[in-house]
Amino acid sequence: MRLVNALATAGLTLLLGCQSVPPITVPQTANAQVPQGPPPKPRIALVLGGGAARGFAHVGVIRALEQEKIPIDMVVGTSVGSLIGAIYAADLSSFDLEWTAFQLEKEDLFDFGVLNAFVGMGLAKGDKLEAWVKGHVRTANIENLKIPFAAVASDLNWGYEVVLDKGSLARAVRASAAIPGVFPPVQHQGKILVDGGVVDNIPIAVARARGADIVIAVDISANVGNTNISNLLDVTLQATNIMFARNVEQAKKNADILITPAGIGDVGMLDFTQKKRCMLAGIDATKQAMPDVHKVIDAWVAAHARPAVPAP
Repeated sequence: MRLVNALATAGLTLLLGCQSVPPITVPQTANAQVPQGPPPKPRIALVLGGGAARGFAHVGVIRALEQEKIPIDMVVGTSVGSLIGAIYAADLSSFDLEWTAFQLEKEDLFDFGVLNAFVGMGLAKGDKLEAWVKGHVRTANIENLKIPFAAVASDLNWGYEVVLDKGSLARAVRASAAIPGVFPPVQHQGKILVDGGVVDNIPIAVARARGADIVIAVDISANVGNTNISNLLDVTLQATNIMFARNVEQAKKNADILITPAGIGDVGMLDFTQKKRCMLAGIDATKQAMPDVHKVIDAWVAAHARPAVPAP
């Protein structure tokens, strides 16, 4: 009897041991998502408008953007904007830009001459401007700059906008800054060119066409009032200033961020004594715009972020 009971007990134990044990499950987080790679980065363009001596404000704008670590992927400039933009695109350093730009004096750019005024096509020849760029910017050709760059000029024969993004950097800047009546037209790439501000003083559309996702534009053409006009040069510069200011009215509305340095509207187009004042105005205006700059960048990143995928 004891043997029977023992065998029964062993059989029952064996039977229970053969039953399957349910697997242990680890609860999964509902709707777990795995992000797809790093967040996208917008291509940011800096567009620098014309305004002669007021262009030192561009130096301040660039310094402030650099301090805030806002990446600049492209520079497009008209007139003095092309000059400041070319210096920066060559070195990508606001310190070097400031050092180089502040060496610039009116006499370095404007080679006025009585004979040239009578027999030439401008009050100055323009040779000094081109020579200054060659002597202070180490990169000779636009396509070799550290950052993509374009200078905007105007076709004097047909009134077209001309985008200069290859070839001689010094020649392109000279053409972009050839204020009609002050400098003679520039023959370049088979065209006769004058200041880009004649047709587009703040070339935002050029930056868009070149693939910019976000455009930060700098307008230094505000306040055209001038009651101190006494000679032919004054007339020419004031007429140019009015023209520059008027043709930005529509264009500037297409900028994602428009920076307008305040308090420099009374700076004459050839007044190189106000460099620091203009630069500080550019810094202040950019600092005020920084919340909007970050907001625009964050919104673009959010809109273009790659959708997450469910966890496996």
